[in-house]
Amino acid sequence: MIKYFLISGGCGFIGLSVVDYLLTHFPGCHIRVLDNFHSGAAIDLAGVCSYELIYPGHNFTSSSGVFLLQGDIRDSEICNFAAKGVQCVIHLAANTGVGPSVENPRLDLDCNVIGTFNMLEASRGAGVDKFIFASSGAPVGDIVPPIHEEVPAHPVSPYGASKLAGEGYCSAYYKTFGLNTVCLRFGNVYGPRSSKKSSVVARFIRQGIAGETCYIFGDGLQTRDFIYVDDLVGAVIKAIENPVGGEVFQIATGKEHNVAEVAEIIKALLANRGIDMNVEYGTARLGDVMRNYSDTSKAFRMLGWKSTMDVSVGIEKTIDWFLSA
Repeated sequence: MIKYFLISGGCGFIGLSVVDYLLTHFPGCHIRVLDNFHSGAAIDLAGVCSYELIYPGHNFTSSSGVFLLQGDIRDSEICNFAAKGVQCVIHLAANTGVGPSVENPRLDLDCNVIGTFNMLEASRGAGVDKFIFASSGAPVGDIVPPIHEEVPAHPVSPYGASKLAGEGYCSAYYKTFGLNTVCLRFGNVYGPRSSKKSSVVARFIRQGIAGETCYIFGDGLQTRDFIYVDDLVGAVIKAIENPVGGEVFQIATGKEHNVAEVAEIIKALLANRGIDMNVEYGTARLGDVMRNYSDTSKAFRMLGWKSTMDVSVGIEKTIDWFLSA
């Protein structure tokens, strides 16, 4: 049974939920969190659990608990140190999103290609058994959906290209070195603890509550597959527990919702709580695809996983978290 975990980007939105789930479902486990505090912080992790701050050279023991290491995945020595004695690496740290990759393609490459390579090399050197890579639907590019794992990849954005490179290295490390890599192509994730996210659901909720105008890029008819964070974490756990390696899985709901529709759901739910949300439309964004949703049948067949949360219910839970945070 796997009990020693390393989570890169563990202070971020998804990472916090993964830590919380592991502590609940793997009693006595040892969790190392590697984070550069770019989008998450130690205080965010403190909201989920108690932890011990560690530094390079720390002598790891068999003790259970959560251990936080500040460091960057672009630093190979930090990655090597963090992976010592670990059985499973959950690699979430990344430069996320199409927009940032268009603004700074080199930074996107450094974080998502070199950073992922460093984590894979560290895992190989440490004898890690399972490597979970957080990917995206972006590698596939602008195709007629639903996206599935056998569709040829033609990325539109630098972000899609860097995530495709990460998938390629995961495949190579499985076939060449025997590292059990699993690439999970996340849909558009939303849910509690997403206060620092710039993705559409979190951004609209945050702006709506603050009384700021919510801007939609283009006409709002671009579609995405919105997945609740608890469903996504369930897929991560299934990938850990099942004896699979060298595989790619679409992790989403299989349902298509356009951005304007999601904005209307948020607007109505905020109105029920006495909050007026103003929506305006602007210029379409470079690198965006118009339609995106996934066929998740492979994940159901091989992992026994499928999403269960309805988008309206999930958004309502997210709004309630934002209002209570």
